[in-house]
Amino acid sequence: MAGSSTADAPAFFFDLASPAAYVAAERALQSHPGVEWVPVLARDLPGAESWESFRCADERDIALAHIERTAAEQGLQPVRWPDPFPFDSLFAMRVATYAKQIGRTVAFALAAYRQAFAGGRSLADPDNVVIAAAACEMHPAAVIKAAQLRGVGERLQDATARAIALGVRDVPAVWDGGSVVTAAGCRRRSQDAGPDAPRR
Repeated sequence: MAGSSTADAPAFFFDLASPAAYVAAERALQSHPGVEWVPVLARDLPGAESWESFRCADERDIALAHIERTAAEQGLQPVRWPDPFPFDSLFAMRVATYAKQIGRTVAFALAAYRQAFAGGRSLADPDNVVIAAAACEMHPAAVIKAAQLRGVGERLQDATARAIALGVRDVPAVWDGGSVVTAAGCRRRSQDAGPDAPRR
């Protein structure tokens, strides 16, 4: 059912600001076709990695190159980094929450991720979010209105709280019905590692 979830149902937790979640999402679409996609605010998760806290430019370059390499290995379009990066995803995540309510979570999330990390367009700009939503037949006026509703914001907060209660510390993460599996190979790294997409 659109907008609904159960505590024991498998779930893929994501934030549209995370390039690691983008890479994992594209693969999760194929490997977990029935999993529930749940938008959460990564910045509120207890173990969230920051894409701003690099010790030096070389560490940042290594981390971004890892994402680019993982995307290429999965056959995705070349990564184009939005400017600015990282960006504030609050508006986009509110829209993702609205998309979940109307049964378009996956379609919107993929369109938004591709806008950000294949098109190089920051989702901090509402226009880019609205373009992604329009690709999923979500009316721009409805999208903008929904993003401003207190109820939508509360749903996003509740989903984030649910993720924390399940043990999610960062995105991307999959709840398999009994435990949390993180996509460690897709997360920010400053050392080489192979991709490890979400799995049950």
